[in-house]
Amino acid sequence: MQPYFMPYIGYFQLINSVDEFVVYDNIEFTKKGWINRNRILVNGKDLTITLPLKKDSDYLNIVDRRLADTWVSEKRKMLNKITESYRKAPCFESAFQVIEKCILYEADNLFSFIYHSIKLVNEYLEILTRTLVSSTLLIDHCLKAEKKIIEICKSLRADNYINSIGGSELYSKDIFKRAGIELQFLKTGDITYKQFNNKFIPWLSIIDVMMFNSKEEIKKFLQIKALI
Repeated sequence: MQPYFMPYIGYFQLINSVDEFVVYDNIEFTKKGWINRNRILVNGKDLTITLPLKKDSDYLNIVDRRLADTWVSEKRKMLNKITESYRKAPCFESAFQVIEKCILYEADNLFSFIYHSIKLVNEYLEILTRTLVSSTLLIDHCLKAEKKIIEICKSLRADNYINSIGGSELYSKDIFKRAGIELQFLKTGDITYKQFNNKFIPWLSIIDVMMFNSKEEIKKFLQIKALI
């Protein structure tokens, strides 16, 4: 999977569902994707928070993108926004300790910054899955799409590959089967919880989930899924 900045709970369900989780660092940065942004709850509405990036070619790999120099000051503004929005949330104290460590992490490399936050959240939720960085694997890194995934699976001697439900439009079970690999897709079930007294807004950043739910409650959420 691509690395995402404080992604929604489905990302962590996927990590929790597998033995090994490979995070792409050496694929092209997706400009309009969710790699460097996500949504939190502010005054009952969703608000996008974004990691600012240095201006560079849109064709660079994720590992070659850098955080903007303004991030030094903007990180405090982001933390203040999160504090203002969630200070009265039931799990603010425990959640904010983790989130603060993620955002204050001293790294200007986009991949390193996001990968560090993923590992910290995994640690907080006691997800023990082994995580790997794609560029460290001994495969032909010029491969694309299904061919690259199949090579990664073979390099790790995997006979089962699980992707998020969005991948069902991209990948063929028959192609994977011919390579000796079972392809499955993870579909997140309906997860709801109280967001103060507001109408529930689903699929926000894991920040929101952590603010309103204890670690034990989130662990239960990690099981609300289906493999198809």
